[in-house]
Amino acid sequence: MRKDDGGPPEGADLAALPGSTAKVTLPTLTAMVVGSMVGAGVFSLPSRFAQETGVAGALIAWAIAGTGMLMLALVFQTLAVRKPDLDAGVYAYAKAGFGEYLGFFSAFGYWASACVGNVTYWVLIMSTIGAIAPALGDGDTLLAAVCSSAGLWLFFLLIRRGVKEAATINRVVTVAKLVPILVFILLALFSLDTDVFAENFRGADYAGSLFQQVRGTMLATVFVFLGVEGASVYSRHAKRREDVGRATVLGFLSVFSIFASVTIVSYGLLPMAEIAELRQPSMAGVLEAAVGTWGKVMVSVGLIVSVLGAYLAWTLMAAEVLLVAAKDKDMPRFLRRTNASDVPVPALLMTTVLSQVVLFVTLLSDDAFNFALDLTSALSLIPYLLAAAYAAKIAHRSAPGTRSRGRELTVGVLATVYTAFLLYAAGLKFVLVSFIVYAPATVLFVMARREQGRRLFSPRELVILAASIAGAVAGITALAAGWITI
Repeated sequence: MRKDDGGPPEGADLAALPGSTAKVTLPTLTAMVVGSMVGAGVFSLPSRFAQETGVAGALIAWAIAGTGMLMLALVFQTLAVRKPDLDAGVYAYAKAGFGEYLGFFSAFGYWASACVGNVTYWVLIMSTIGAIAPALGDGDTLLAAVCSSAGLWLFFLLIRRGVKEAATINRVVTVAKLVPILVFILLALFSLDTDVFAENFRGADYAGSLFQQVRGTMLATVFVFLGVEGASVYSRHAKRREDVGRATVLGFLSVFSIFASVTIVSYGLLPMAEIAELRQPSMAGVLEAAVGTWGKVMVSVGLIVSVLGAYLAWTLMAAEVLLVAAKDKDMPRFLRRTNASDVPVPALLMTTVLSQVVLFVTLLSDDAFNFALDLTSALSLIPYLLAAAYAAKIAHRSAPGTRSRGRELTVGVLATVYTAFLLYAAGLKFVLVSFIVYAPATVLFVMARREQGRRLFSPRELVILAASIAGAVAGITALAAGWITI
């Protein structure tokens, strides 16, 4: 990358960072946060919310999600300032606060969440094309899986060549992804039917109590906000450390207003039951009802551009997490290796392989997109919970009377309570499936410890290991017995 005089480096975006030593500015960091969060999730919001709740529940859900995620954003802002030596974001905070093994699980969970999230992108692309190519179904047919697999490995080869080509693509999609979403909001506002909106206000009988409705939306809100820590993950590239926190909050507030708007205006275009039955991307179906076929086409094209950009960003972010963890000796040393283009090929390969495995697992699911979406959210909750708890921990240990102590402690506690509530909202099903993913990862931890000639587990770590294995066994048993299904 070339650095222009007096300005940010050319192509200084998320795609260009893994092999870069240049420093990036506040606008670039903010764009990373926005780019990381705006992906597949926003295009699925109308249907996801309509399946669970009406306007009233949606307003409450967004108020809770907005407040909770703002607390998490403030947590990352606080930690970026208080712990400037921790450069790997979520993973580094968990390790510093609760030890190497839980730090390892945080790194692995965050990485696995990114890999599973990448699967939702391909399912959604295939579902979008499936509207005109029925053989692709809702993105869950064998042909769709084969086409998605081809896309996975095409991107692997692209990124493996180096960041120059990846950066060019990412610069285009950063702007292109926002245009159809903003146009959707404006067109929906002009077409809004107040009678339909009023009928959708209280929700349908099938949605249950208001509490149940709100709880049912929580994993969807987590999914669309994944990436709020994007600037934190790349904090070591920031020109000024304080910009990391500012970018996190600015990016979050921008995206929150977009996501909430997309959800609420949709209730004014179609009855709730009809929105709930729309195929994904449901935003396309909603706009088609308002303005005709061209609206559906516009959203569909915008989705493909947005999703490919988000896939690129999250693939690179996932590889970065493995690379940094390996450099910190928390992952096996083979993950430190980079090629002549400074791309961490082993980490990139592992990322692509896990996405490939999950892609074929979705063929066994009754609803491939929602299963992958909810699992992505569930896997991310442990890393988020540990980061929030660490923020509360260091605030509690601050000297009494410190001016910022009360604010930081309040933010840390609220963020911790919020993420704990999300685990409850996820339900036993996704908690157990998450354990099935987490437990085998210990093999990588053992490999790293053996390479260093260290004792494999401390007594405290053995307790954590036993709990993770027990959770995985319970999850496998529940799946085998049919107590839970995917």
